[in-house]
Amino acid sequence: MTGPDETAPAASGRPEAADERRDAVPRAVVRWLLAVLFAVAGVGHFTAAEAFRAQVPPWMPWPEAVIAVSGVVELALAAALAFAPRRHRPLVGWVTAAFLVAVFPGNVSQYVTGTAAFGLETDSARLVRLFLQPALVAAALWSTGAWAAWRARRRAKGRRFRA
Repeated sequence: MTGPDETAPAASGRPEAADERRDAVPRAVVRWLLAVLFAVAGVGHFTAAEAFRAQVPPWMPWPEAVIAVSGVVELALAAALAFAPRRHRPLVGWVTAAFLVAVFPGNVSQYVTGTAAFGLETDSARLVRLFLQPALVAAALWSTGAWAAWRARRRAKGRRFRA
């Protein structure tokens, strides 16, 4: 279910336009997969809250509130990833990446404390998960066009200062 702006950005004289059109479908697929992942996780915060407790570091106050708030944020991010208009997607990507970075200490805590949850029963499984978080950050930035927008702004600033 893609809108008219999903598959083909407006043609322009920029050499990047062809790359953007070629990448539009893979970006959309990854963005929708992230949306589904966040939606499932967000619902899980309320239906399987005890499993999410494994990721709340012991030093964090009010773990139940942390679980509920992060669940609401994940549901909001899922909706934004799925339905935000094209012009807002880079912002959605940066917010999603920031959220993934913010919850990373919970993943580290789960590894350090050796707490089993989400099928992560061994230290090696929990360690592998730590390396998946940067991949999710990259996927959020790439699939929303956040990186491309950032690079385009930098190029535009460079041209402005050289002129």
